[in-house]
Amino acid sequence: MLPAEGGPIAAVPKNGGTFDLFEIADRLIADYERLYVVDLDGVDRDQPQLDYLQEIARGGEIWVDAGVRTADQAIDVLVAGAQRAVLSTAFLRSDRELRKAWRLSSDLVFEIEVRDGAVAGRAPEWTGRGAFDVATAARAEAPTDLVLSYREAPVDWTVARALARDGPLWVDGSFELSDAPKLREYDCRGAIFHVHEFLSQYESPLPGA
Repeated sequence: MLPAEGGPIAAVPKNGGTFDLFEIADRLIADYERLYVVDLDGVDRDQPQLDYLQEIARGGEIWVDAGVRTADQAIDVLVAGAQRAVLSTAFLRSDRELRKAWRLSSDLVFEIEVRDGAVAGRAPEWTGRGAFDVATAARAEAPTDLVLSYREAPVDWTVARALARDGPLWVDGSFELSDAPKLREYDCRGAIFHVHEFLSQYESPLPGA
């Protein structure tokens, strides 16, 4: 689910019309254990839409990636209603901010973004290192729940298994529903699927439409 500047994006079903983000969120939360929300204004503009996140959170458990840069922003996301705030190597300013956030709340998930075989990060402490090294350092003093995200490349399942052995791991990035059987094989807790992989379930008119 991807909130955008000026309001939520409305997905377009095959049979025409539009899907309303809040109604789709309610349906997905009813059908699945939790919803992973990416706030594009937070990610791209450092201006998370906390009011929209608060509305979505009323329906059930959500994890939110709002592109937080600092520990204080992570707490803002939690106050808005997220059960977990996602802190990513791609946006967080430093490992110090990760440690600070962990002191303020344990309701965090740490995303390790990988590009071209190495960690992609804003902070020099992470950039260019291996995912296992970054995960080990983070888990030593901060969140144990990790999201491993491969961008523009297939998941390295050997790395995923190594990280999963040390704590809960979810897989994101270049990952599709057809890859789901690998989760159990490689000891992963779960995966993050794009909303478009589920929209076909909701081709029927929404309540009140």
